[in-house]
Amino acid sequence: MGHYQNEAEIQAVVRGFESCATGKDAFSHADHLAAAVWYLQHSNEAEALSAMREGLLRFLNHHGIGADIYNESITRFWVVMVLRRMKELGPGLSLTDLANAVVDSFTKSRLVSEYYSEELLKSAEAKRGWVEPDLKAL
Repeated sequence: MGHYQNEAEIQAVVRGFESCATGKDAFSHADHLAAAVWYLQHSNEAEALSAMREGLLRFLNHHGIGADIYNESITRFWVVMVLRRMKELGPGLSLTDLANAVVDSFTKSRLVSEYYSEELLKSAEAKRGWVEPDLKAL
């Protein structure tokens, strides 16, 4: 517990991500999750997903990684999982406590592989748009 000390620190993670000031190897799995919590706390699920998608595509482009690595199904999977966890935690927690609890819940970035086969995740359909998991239902 205690990955993020305060809301300003999480806001700085989001700003660094959005502005691409964060280095390509410095945007950790925990930072991805904290950004998702931020967006979900400040908008609805569709807007949060859109913000994550646009931010990730801009980030990949800025750092010369290429948009072909982006996967819509993985992004939406994590937004759904984060939102579900936030709802389980309830409305009484601060943004910082929510972000830290979400990060603690999802330290394994490979959780997605419990739901999706590697073959399906690598498919063009999964990269371009949402596909339902083939191993375990959401």
